[in-house]
Amino acid sequence: MPIENALASIAVQDLKAAEKWYEKLIGRPADSQAMPELREWKFPRGGGLQVYHLPERAGASSCTLTATDFDAQILRLREMGVDATNQSSGPAARVVMITDPDGNHIAIVEA
Repeated sequence: MPIENALASIAVQDLKAAEKWYEKLIGRPADSQAMPELREWKFPRGGGLQVYHLPERAGASSCTLTATDFDAQILRLREMGVDATNQSSGPAARVVMITDPDGNHIAIVEA
């Protein structure tokens, strides 16, 4: 059976604070709470993001999120007080590298 989808997961120290931060980043509340220590966002084109409470791994996660309006996402990051200056671009994509409050690395890409 082939793999048909993937989930990214991010470990955080304070789930309540992280949930608020990711709600701002993604632009909406989490879609589900399968367990008390987990929040999950699902995306229309597949895949998902799980943010979970695991302090000993917080800051050691990374993921890539895709955006359809890169400039609007950069503006949202600046409004959140996130450093969005680490940008690069090439013929196929524009990318900004950021970190969440725990130090997890997030790439936001517009193909």
